[in-house]
Amino acid sequence: MTFLILVAVVVIAYFAWRIVDQLPDVVYRLSEIQQDVAEMRRRLGDDRAVEDDQADDDGSKDDDD
Repeated sequence: MTFLILVAVVVIAYFAWRIVDQLPDVVYRLSEIQQDVAEMRRRLGDDRAVEDDQADDDGSKDDDD
């Protein structure tokens, strides 16, 4: 029984070591994804601001006065 526990602990340690070994790559990839999402949000916000400016200039806003 103790041999099986030893084997289980070794297997868990091996998988933990493999996960920890991959963490820097995962963190780097997540930061790249976060930067890409932030850039898309900035572009989307810029596009909306340009559309709002164009709508103001055209006077095409619907005003219910």
